[in-house]
Amino acid sequence: MDAKKIVLTTTGSQEEARKIARTLLVRRLAACVNVVGPMESTYRWQDAVETAEEWLLLIKTTAAAFPALHDAIRELHSYDLPECVQIPIETGSPDYLDWIQKNVGEPGCAD
Repeated sequence: MDAKKIVLTTTGSQEEARKIARTLLVRRLAACVNVVGPMESTYRWQDAVETAEEWLLLIKTTAAAFPALHDAIRELHSYDLPECVQIPIETGSPDYLDWIQKNVGEPGCAD
């Protein structure tokens, strides 16, 4: 069975977060996307320390879907350099992990 992953990205607006979440689900690149926010992010960008209000997306997916998911985030995102970090799910409820597998990458279910 394909390894399960959580992918993180942030957006500058709730509208953009919802758009990305929905598109990932429609394209069957994710089984579930949680949108958390608003939250405050502080980061270094172009030699300056910045602070911004952002929304965090927690994307449940599979290792096999990650390359296409990464491409979709770059396509849909307004940031010059969007966060796209993959975290392995080491263990979890077998039924939930099976549900992720069944809802990501089904053939013939793009857009």
